[in-house]
Amino acid sequence: MDRPYPPVEPYEEGLLDVGGGQQIYWETSGNPEGKPALCVHGGPGNGGHRWARRNFDPEVYRTVLFDQRGCGESLPHASDPAVGLGENTTEHLIADMERLREHLGIERWLLFGGSWGSTLILAYAERHPERVSEIVIAGVTMTRPEETDWLYRGVGRLLPGPWEAFRDALPEADRDGNLVAAYDRLMNDPDEAVRAKAARDWCTWEDAVIAHEVLGAPGAYSDKTDDGLLAFTRICAHYFAHDAWLDDGQLLGDAHRLAGIPGVLIHGRLDLGSPLKSAWELAKVWPDAELKVIDDSGHTGSPAMQDAVLAAIARFGRNGR
Repeated sequence: MDRPYPPVEPYEEGLLDVGGGQQIYWETSGNPEGKPALCVHGGPGNGGHRWARRNFDPEVYRTVLFDQRGCGESLPHASDPAVGLGENTTEHLIADMERLREHLGIERWLLFGGSWGSTLILAYAERHPERVSEIVIAGVTMTRPEETDWLYRGVGRLLPGPWEAFRDALPEADRDGNLVAAYDRLMNDPDEAVRAKAARDWCTWEDAVIAHEVLGAPGAYSDKTDDGLLAFTRICAHYFAHDAWLDDGQLLGDAHRLAGIPGVLIHGRLDLGSPLKSAWELAKVWPDAELKVIDDSGHTGSPAMQDAVLAAIARFGRNGR
């Protein structure tokens, strides 16, 4: 089994002013002259996991991590209800990534991430294909309405008890409608107790889906600080209630723009929240991508998925800059 590289600390970090009072946290680690790679975190609203550095050989890669708007160490933090989310959209995040690339003087970079990070990677790469050298995705999602509906309603067929608790935590008038939009409203309620309860109820459902996967870990989503939980849920509901401001099928329809970019799509066959279908469909329309299906893995991964990630990143590292 391949193992992650030893822990490494950033050699440079900062807050980048991206306009509108927003500052995004970024850091770089590894070899300052190495092959540039950007880690794009999931959620949305999770913040960049610092352990992601360990997927990259620090002698080969110049690894960049950043926290998307409103979460992690970026400012202002979305846990504060006074912080508006009107300037926190997919378009803003794509622009932030470009501004960060320019700030760091990088011509092209490898993109790595999964889950929501997959959606943002694809949206960025289809907008700026000339700036992307390779892509590695662990857990393909495109935030299409059918995917969001599956995660917050459809998969409830397999977990009826936890799903009914997720639904019934909403006001009765909202239980037969768009559950994600209803949670979005609750996360912007002026009452702090209402927001805190909605965040707990949302993450309890997310935890239930993950915990019932093979090798799933209970409490994966709830294991956050109070501020982290509020920001994560508020940003998630905001993005998913608006279908990430993407036309239905947009990322598949524009996948021809990825031509010439080598990619590795790594997906768990047992992923309850994000079924394999999305990765399969993307691989069919992106000829330069290789699909690796990990039979024992769900959304949270497995040792075999970790091996596949490390192998793909190492292979692209051998390609040089």
